[in-house]
Parts: sequence; structure tokens; C-alpha cells
Amino acid sequence: QVQLVESGGGLVQAGGSLRLSCAASERTFSNYAMGWFRQAPGKEREFVAAISWNGGWLYYADSMKGRFTISRDNAKNTVYLQMNSLKPEDTAVYRCAVDRRYKRSMPTNSELLRPNEYDYWGQGTQVTVSS
Repeated sequence: QVQLVESGGGLVQAGGSLRLSCAASERTFSNYAMGWFRQAPGKEREFVAAISWNGGWLYYADSMKGRFTISRDNAKNTVYLQMNSLKPEDTAVYRCAVDRRYKRSMPTNSELLRPNEYDYWGQGTQVTVSS
């Protein structure tokens, strides 16, 4: 029922930055945690980051810590992924997704790292990092 529209992908040189955006349905979006995933050719879908419904908690994959920042603006029904110090290994299709649970409390067992914990997904935006 909810639709997600992503933007911000593109081609960037190593060391550069991009900011991805994901616009979602009003109110439904504001009551649910959101996540970012990525998938490169020949590789499994990989968790990138997640943010709670109100931005109260944040989770990052180890390889993204210190380089990527997830944020949200519920007034705009949008979640962002700021990507800095990009590396060629960051090349992938990036997708945003909606948590299945209403106003999920702070996770204790990293369940949000699993794609099955999300229901609605964006179509994906391509990020390509060249040296």
C-alpha cells in the first residue's frame, strides 16, 4: 500500500559523496522505522543502516560506520542516507524499506539487519563509485 520513491544515486569518484533520498507515504512512514540496504552484482543483499520512527535510535553496518549517516525528516516523509568517503566497493543498488513493526523499540538482537523484517521496498537507485 505504501509507495517509496528513491533518488540521489549516480556516478561519483572514490572519496566523493552522495546523498540518497527516499520519500514515503505520510503517517505510515512517520510511525515506522526505516532501513537502507544495498546489493552488488553477484552478492547478497547487505544491510546498510536503519533509523527508528522518530530518529531515536540508529544502527549501522560496520563497514559504513564513520562514513554513512542515516537521517529522516518526518515532516517531509523522507529518509536520507548521506554517504561520504565513498569507495568502489560501495557500488551497488541501494534500496530503502519500511519496518514491519509499528514504532519498534530499540532492537536488542539486530533483527533489523534481516531483509525479512521489512515489508515495503523502494525500486532502488544505482550508486557507482569509480577510482
